Amino acid sequence: MASHLLLLLALAVSWSAAGSATSPYLRPPPRETLSTPLADDADGTTPQQVHISMVGADRVRVTWITDDDAPATVDYGLQEGRYGESSTGSTSTYSFSALYTSGKIHEAVIGPLDPDSVYYYRCSGNPAREFSFKTPPAGLPIKFAVIGDLGQTGWTNSTLNHISQSNYDLLLLPGDLSYADLDQPSWDSYARLVEPLASSRPWMVTEGNHEKETIPLIEPTGFKPYNARYHMPYEESSSPSNLFYSFDTAGGAIHVLMLGSYTDFDASSDQFKWLQADLAKLDRSKTKWLFALIHAPWYNSNKAHQGDGEEMRKAIEETLYAARVDAVFAGHVHAYERFASVYDGNEDQCGPLHITIGDGGNREGLANKYIDPQPSISLFREASFGHGQLEVANGTHALWSWHRNDDDEAVVVDSVWITSVLSNPACQKKN
Repeated sequence: MASHLLLLLALAVSWSAAGSATSPYLRPPPRETLSTPLADDADGTTPQQVHISMVGADRVRVTWITDDDAPATVDYGLQEGRYGESSTGSTSTYSFSALYTSGKIHEAVIGPLDPDSVYYYRCSGNPAREFSFKTPPAGLPIKFAVIGDLGQTGWTNSTLNHISQSNYDLLLLPGDLSYADLDQPSWDSYARLVEPLASSRPWMVTEGNHEKETIPLIEPTGFKPYNARYHMPYEESSSPSNLFYSFDTAGGAIHVLMLGSYTDFDASSDQFKWLQADLAKLDRSKTKWLFALIHAPWYNSNKAHQGDGEEMRKAIEETLYAARVDAVFAGHVHAYERFASVYDGNEDQCGPLHITIGDGGNREGLANKYIDPQPSISLFREASFGHGQLEVANGTHALWSWHRNDDDEAVVVDSVWITSVLSNPACQKKN
């Protein structure tokens, strides 16, 4: 991995030195919405929609669905077909309006697990399907894949294919997963589509506006399907809600804040109080990097969704700045944009980079109209589908790259080396 980072250094320097740019790239046309059915050979107890997420330093939550009753057990081990360990979890279902009842949603936490190791597992004791996943490393370096507004179209499939070739350790998704938008079977289709990747690496997600899914009087409580299907490790970070949480990875060298753009965030809110307490626990002599994910971007030079993240920015930006967050990743706008290190609308060496990555492949299409002239803090912008990769090399340097879906090829179009905020002497006075 180190040689790979060095190989890209010259390219990253040349791209980042070019200054502000709006890409003239001519984009391919939209692609069809996909519907991913259950496999032909599956029956009511066949595990499907399998995905995993991190729980603490050395455990993983496995989530899967069966149409019929089945045990909530995961058998696992370090060799194919040999499962020396087993864990039993819980099963739930949810109903949405009077038209849909989910399958049996099972989840079980397994571990402790060895770092940087491949585990083989089966769900509900079913021998028909064996899965495998790799745990993240115990320290740096580590590689993240970052995608937002994924959906389930032909472009989504292209994005997933590119990510599968990237040898990433962990995936971050800042909201808008399935684009079910009340059509609950679309959640099932989406989870089957992403299963090959989501069952083999931890996927850490937070909610977007398309996860809210409310119907006045009938389904007044937001995020019901999302919360039922994507149980994130909020309890482990002492959060009162699945809509915002944090986690550590790389042996505690990295702390990631998964924030909720669509739940209360003002100074009196549970989220704000939790965020203050979570940051107060950090030992920045050990936590070298601090990242945050939101859905609605705080900085945006696209004409789409102008101002949608402004209220959250006013409420929380000062807190993240004082904590020396290194980068903030957002979705919502269906395009890619990279900003400079920013605080309160101005370039600031002690502020975080802001990156909009809402270009995973959603069915609504791309947001291709920008504000002109391009703001000086906006360094690169392009309305194309793609994904990002964040390779954290050590405690002070990380390489960010954006990979455009150029037809069916992943093309690196934007790349920059990031220096951690705390390694800058000018930024060390406010820890």
